[in-house]
Amino acid sequence: MKRRVFLHTIGAGISTIGIASNDMLAGNGRNEFVNATESILSKPTSSGSDIISLLPSALKKGSTIGITAPASGVDNGEIQEGIALLKASGYSIVLGNTLTRKFGYLSAPDTERAAEFMEFVERPDIDCILCARGGYGVMRILPMLDFNVIRANPKIIIGYSDITALLVAITKLSNIITYHGPVASSTFDSFTVDYFKKALCKPQVEQHEDSAPNDEFVPITFSDSRMTTLSEGVAKGRLTGGNLSMIVATLGTPYEIDTKDSLLFLEDIAEEPYRIDRMLTQLWLAGKLQQCSGIILGQFKNCEAKRIPGFEVSFSLQEVLESRITSLGIPAVYGLPIGHVKSKMTIPLGVMAELNAGGKSFTIMERPVAFT
Repeated sequence: MKRRVFLHTIGAGISTIGIASNDMLAGNGRNEFVNATESILSKPTSSGSDIISLLPSALKKGSTIGITAPASGVDNGEIQEGIALLKASGYSIVLGNTLTRKFGYLSAPDTERAAEFMEFVERPDIDCILCARGGYGVMRILPMLDFNVIRANPKIIIGYSDITALLVAITKLSNIITYHGPVASSTFDSFTVDYFKKALCKPQVEQHEDSAPNDEFVPITFSDSRMTTLSEGVAKGRLTGGNLSMIVATLGTPYEIDTKDSLLFLEDIAEEPYRIDRMLTQLWLAGKLQQCSGIILGQFKNCEAKRIPGFEVSFSLQEVLESRITSLGIPAVYGLPIGHVKSKMTIPLGVMAELNAGGKSFTIMERPVAFT
C-alpha cells in the first residue's frame, strides 16, 4: 500500500502529515483519530478457522530484509552489529525512515510508523520485515493496519517484546505465521543465529547430483535439564504468545490473543512478582490460561522482588509462577530461552508444537516457513 493511498484510507482528518498538529499525530483522543479508528475496526476482516494459515517463504541468500520501527526507535549504533551479521549471511538490507526519527518515546508519529510498515508489507522486493526494537507503540498503530492486505502479501515478520501485539494480531486476523525472535538491535550470538536459521531458512543438506531436492522438514527441538517442570505431562497445540505485559494489555480488544487448544509461551522483563501475579491472574480471570493445552514460560529476566514500601515481604517469582500455573493441571515448564535474554530462540506463532514437561523438551513439529 503506497503511503498516499494508506493515508487516504485512514481519513482526511489525519491524512496530511505535514500540516497536522503534534497532538493529533500522537493520537491524544481527538475526534479525527477516534473516527478513523472506529471506521477501520468496523470493516470486516477475514479470519477464523475456515481460513488456512499462510507460510511466508523461507529466507535464502539474496533475500531482502526490511528493518522498520513500529514502536520505539533506535540509535544507528544499536543495529550495526545485527546489520553486519545479516549482510555477512548473504541478505540485502533496506532501512526504514522511522528508525532514528525519535518522536518522544516513539520512533515516529503513529501514521508514519503504520504507513512504513504497510509499505514494507506491499513492497515485492522485501522478503522479511525485521523490527528494529520493541519499546512501546505497536498498539497505537494496530487500527491503522490493513490485515487483508497483510494476508495478501505473506512475508516473514519478526520481533519480540512490544512487537508481541503486532505478531498476535497478524496471526489472528491475517492468518499468517509470524515469528517471536530477535530484533535488529538484539545480540546475534551463535545460539540466536542458529535458531533464527532453523526457523526461517530452508535446511541446508547435502544433495547427490541425481537426487531430487530435499524439502522434508526436520522438527526443531530444544531441551535443557535446567528448565523447571511446573506440571508434568505432554501437550500439543498451536504456538501463540510472547510478552506477558503486551498480551494482557490487548485483552478486551479486537487484537486479543486466542489461546484455545494452544501451547502458550510467555516472557517478561523487570516486573515485580506481584505484577507477574496480577497479569497471570488477569489471564486466568479472562479464561485464557484454562483454554491452553500447555504453558511454556520464559526466563522472566530481572523479575525477582525488590524492596518496595508496603511490599517488604514478597513471594518469589517461582512461587508466583507455581501458584498461578500448577493449579491448571496442564503440562507447564519454566525457563525457555525466549524474549528478553541474550541468547534467544525464534518461535513461530501458529504452527503445531509439542511440550514434554517432564522431559524438559520442546519441539516445533510443523514447517514454520515455505520451502519455495
